[in-house]
Amino acid sequence: MKSPSRTALNDCWNRIGVHGDRSCPELPPHIHCRNCPVFSAAARALLDVPAPADSMQIATEHFARPAEVEAGHSVGAEMQSVIVFRLRAEWYAIHTSACLEIAAVRPIHSLPHRRDATVLGVVNVHGGLLVCISLAVIVGATASPEATPTQSRRRAAVPRLLVARRASGAVVFPVDEVQGMARFRARDLLDVPATATHARASYTRALLPLGDRSAGLLDDQLLFSAVERALA
Repeated sequence: MKSPSRTALNDCWNRIGVHGDRSCPELPPHIHCRNCPVFSAAARALLDVPAPADSMQIATEHFARPAEVEAGHSVGAEMQSVIVFRLRAEWYAIHTSACLEIAAVRPIHSLPHRRDATVLGVVNVHGGLLVCISLAVIVGATASPEATPTQSRRRAAVPRLLVARRASGAVVFPVDEVQGMARFRARDLLDVPATATHARASYTRALLPLGDRSAGLLDDQLLFSAVERALA
C-alpha cells in the first residue's frame, strides 16, 4: 500500500473540471466530476491511505463536543440543496427534493389538439411516457443576444431533460444546461430585485448567489400549480 506522500492524486477536477476551467472533454457527458471514473479512482486511493495513529482520539474528541447551534437550529439542519440549470439566458435553481432525474435529450412527440405553448408533448423516459412542459414559457425566460451562450464559451452547453416530481406524477422540463447541485443556507439568499420581469418574479422566491452569477430559486408550489393549470 502506498503512503500518502507517494500517492499522486490526480485532482483534475480542480484544474479542468467543475472547480477549474471546465475544459475537460469528459465533463459534458458526465455533467459533474463526481460522476467521472477518474474522480471515483481518486476517492478510492484516498480511502486506501492508512489512518493517522491518533485518528481515534481526534474522532472521539470531535463527536464528544456539543452540536453547534445557530439561531435556534443546528447548522447542518438548515442546509438546503438545489439543482442549478439554465433556461435561455437566465439561471434558475429548484430543490433537489423536486427532482427525480437529469436525463439526456430525446425526441418530444407533440400532442394533437393542444394549443397551449406550455405543453410541448410527451417524452419516453425509461419506457414510460411523461408530459413535457416548457418551463421557459412558465417563468418567462427570454433569450438575450448579449447573454445567450455562444460557441466562444469555454465549454459547449449540453441541453438536458429535468424529470421533476409532482403530486399527481412526474413531468419533464427541457433545460438548456445543467450546472449541477449546489448547497446553501437560508441566510445566503438575496431578495429578487424590483427590476426583474413580472413572470420571473412571480415564480422566484429569492436569488441564490453562485460565484460570478446568481440563480433564481423557484417556488416549487407555485411552479407545480402552474403545471397543473397547463395540463387541465
